Amino acid sequence: MIRTIAELPFVSAERFGDRPALQYRSGGGWQHQSFTEVGVLVDALARGFAAYGVGPGDRVCILAETTPEWTLAALGVLSAGGVVVPIYATSSPEECAWVITDSGARIVVCADEARDRIDGLALAESPQVISLESGLESLAQLGSGQADLYDRRAAVQPTDPALIIYTSGTTGPPKGCVLTHRNWLRIGELTEELNYVRAGDVVYLFLPLAHVFAQMVQFASLSIGATLVYWGGDLTKIVPELVEVRPTFLPAVPRIFEKLYAAMTAGLDPAAVNQAVSVGLRIQQLQREGSAVPAELAAAQAELEPLFAKVRGAFGGRLRQALCGAAPIAQEVLEFFHAAGVPVLEGYGMTETTGVGTVNEIHLFKAGSVGRATPGVELRLGVDGEIEMRGPHVFAGYWNNPAATAATMTDDWIRTGDLGEIDADGFVRITGRAKDIIVTSGGKNLSPANLENDLRQSPWISHAIVYGDRRPYPIALLTVDPDTAGAAGPEEILKVVTEVVDSVNARYSKASQIKRFAILDRELTVETGELTPSMKVKRRVVADNHAAVIESLYT
Repeated sequence: MIRTIAELPFVSAERFGDRPALQYRSGGGWQHQSFTEVGVLVDALARGFAAYGVGPGDRVCILAETTPEWTLAALGVLSAGGVVVPIYATSSPEECAWVITDSGARIVVCADEARDRIDGLALAESPQVISLESGLESLAQLGSGQADLYDRRAAVQPTDPALIIYTSGTTGPPKGCVLTHRNWLRIGELTEELNYVRAGDVVYLFLPLAHVFAQMVQFASLSIGATLVYWGGDLTKIVPELVEVRPTFLPAVPRIFEKLYAAMTAGLDPAAVNQAVSVGLRIQQLQREGSAVPAELAAAQAELEPLFAKVRGAFGGRLRQALCGAAPIAQEVLEFFHAAGVPVLEGYGMTETTGVGTVNEIHLFKAGSVGRATPGVELRLGVDGEIEMRGPHVFAGYWNNPAATAATMTDDWIRTGDLGEIDADGFVRITGRAKDIIVTSGGKNLSPANLENDLRQSPWISHAIVYGDRRPYPIALLTVDPDTAGAAGPEEILKVVTEVVDSVNARYSKASQIKRFAILDRELTVETGELTPSMKVKRRVVADNHAAVIESLYT
């Protein structure tokens, strides 16, 4: 029985042996590493990290895109008794500096292409930097002659930190969510209970391993005996790689399905698409129930099959189910794929709950909902309708931030910051946000307050309101201070404001940057309902009053 994630690669090696554990593109083709090979390499890396000075509880940052080396490095750190601290590959130097400093990391394992993010950082205690590409091989060689770490791994406790994942708050810098070995072991248990990932599955992974969703998939696959297939690193090649790899399970964010939906329905009559979806959903329901398909429906299905076969083919033709998380997805997109025989199931969780919370199941789902509570998870609604959770999936608190932890927890219950409804069947629908966090349709969490505060540092900008929840990217509505602008013309104002936005963007990762903005033709006022008497911005009223402007920034 596995007590901690530090033992996972070795237990999996014993259970699954020569089955392929990792698959990745190399030399123009696909290469594999078996569970046995992964166990041997992780053991050598663990000894190498120990020889390099990583002791029990020491934090090691990993700054890189999703690759097999990322996984191997993380498993090596964990098996040496250390704690993994992921950093997004797109993070700015300032964001990297914050995570490294706040976590107290001793070592940063860094991809060569991201090295410029940390070189030259003015840190009080500069960590050692190891190249993800060349450094791991050296570590493995170093570890081959070191003492066995069995006793050190045995000393790791289920309640000890395994990962510290930094996530944006409503204000201020990101906070480190401490996720324990017990939290991650629960993911493995849920994998078997919910039957989402099965032994022998082929799982295509392009999600960033700095995100809790990708970590869930990684640990679930390793614990159940599935093959993790790593993307080639090019967003434009995801669909062709899906056709090559032919996954049976696909974890993804809404943008992938939204883009495929747009491509598959381009040029089709919307009424015809709606009719096709209606027929497809009815047939899928009858098949789940084990009922016969009436002749009339069967004839309609035959006519629709070329379209639906094309949809299934885009995923490789053998996708059993997909899990969509990290951000909301439109119901019409979900229904289209379900009708075509590609079940895209929506789930809900947060970093503080190890990505776990609610999920739809292939035999029990409601489109438009985020599913029912997963086994072992307790749900309730607070007095204001905020979703609260309790269970073994809830984190141990924010790293070195007891005040923030206390503000988020009530006894054992965590307040999610999301407003919702729970129907009579236990299905949850998200209705809004109690806390001011944006989640883009790509799954990126960001705090609009940080961007807005930075923009307002310029004397030219009187108000800045950032939007982007459930949208592809952040945008901003700006108002110009009339006293500062004086007699400046529109062209000069646009030039100055563009420079301000560019300057602020440079402090943030690419996914958090404002992609487009609009300068409103008037100030926000109390009379229009856009400001409170104390001059606080009413974000929703501004959005309603300027809805056309916001839409123009996305078209």
